[in-house]
Amino acid sequence: MSVEFEVYGFISASPQEIYHAWLDSDGHSKMTGTQSEVSDKVGDRFEAGDGYIQGVNLELEPSVRILQSWRTTEFEESDEDSRLEILLKAQKGGTLVTIRHSQLPENGMQYKDGWVDYYFTPMKEYFGRS
Repeated sequence: MSVEFEVYGFISASPQEIYHAWLDSDGHSKMTGTQSEVSDKVGDRFEAGDGYIQGVNLELEPSVRILQSWRTTEFEESDEDSRLEILLKAQKGGTLVTIRHSQLPENGMQYKDGWVDYYFTPMKEYFGRS
């Protein structure tokens, strides 16, 4: 049985700024406060969270949508990669960021709080309080 969920956060930055930071190694590292090696090219591998997260860029729609395969060092070797979709929607004063995380292993709900704690919270600080 696979697990899936959605989380939302409002960030005081444009979709373009968030998209660029997410897919730029220096920007992603600064935005999350962890070492990251990412790319803005479909098919490229990425690593984030000081090596905790790995995956591949599957589909990229500039400033709108990022689709990635995604796994952590906590996945069992037999676990399939999960799917991570990041949606960016411009709103007054910033961007509504929706994270849809699906095809997670049974213990995958633990990542729901992780998106808030390790992404939305530091992103709000990085881009300015919202």
